[in-house]
Amino acid sequence: MAQKVLIVYAHQSAGSFNAAAKDAAVEVLTAQGCQVEVSDLYAMKFKPSATADDITGQVKDAEHFCYGEETMLAWKEGRLSADITEEQRKLSDADVVIFQFPMYWFTVPAIMKGWIDRVLTKGFAYTSEERYSQGILKEKKAMLSFTTGSLESMFSVNGINGDINVTLWPLQNGILHYCGFKVLAPQIFWAPRVSSEVRCSMLEAWRTRLQGLLGEMPLSFTPSDSFDSERGFQLKKSIEEKQKSEHHGLTVGTHLGMSIPPNSQIKAGV
Repeated sequence: MAQKVLIVYAHQSAGSFNAAAKDAAVEVLTAQGCQVEVSDLYAMKFKPSATADDITGQVKDAEHFCYGEETMLAWKEGRLSADITEEQRKLSDADVVIFQFPMYWFTVPAIMKGWIDRVLTKGFAYTSEERYSQGILKEKKAMLSFTTGSLESMFSVNGINGDINVTLWPLQNGILHYCGFKVLAPQIFWAPRVSSEVRCSMLEAWRTRLQGLLGEMPLSFTPSDSFDSERGFQLKKSIEEKQKSEHHGLTVGTHLGMSIPPNSQIKAGV
């Protein structure tokens, strides 16, 4: 059966490098027999703010409005706004999701963050019991593909921007892995405002990677059952004891005061 790919794309210009990266993905994946769908957020004029307008009909508690609880109820009852429902339909159909964007302020653009806030509703994408390695979307893969304004050296362990692995942890663990996605290594286009030859080389490397993308191994995250719910979801003592003999911590976030494992957010199998 053909794989279905959803590209969530956020750039204002059709002449941008991000547009070229998105077009390359559509072309290469389609040639492999994939069914590719693109959500062009700026072209769609996608509403980025999460408000009560995302719910049709009455809310349960207007005075103490809680977006997560109200949208979960609305999702169960089929009362989410049409734009959210359509994006959830696309996501439900997809086997792989690629987020294509320029990095703004060390994260995704506001319009893409709005897609995340509004589409990944509680109940549909996660619950308190179904998250991380037990997440609702655990049968799907997702990845970040983005451009930076800074050179790769600036995102190094001794660079002015800090370690790119730390930068990516909230996005890849706190959003994608939290919802259960198997997270593929990111595609990073470092400061592509360079010569046309270098830009072409970057795109060619992306095209080459796309040829085998669907078979790639995902990044590694600590399984949910490694944490003790009765202790506030702290790492289990038995695992913590075993880790004491290691030089590096488990992950960027759960590092146990030890050295952060190098490149664990940008390369699989490390």
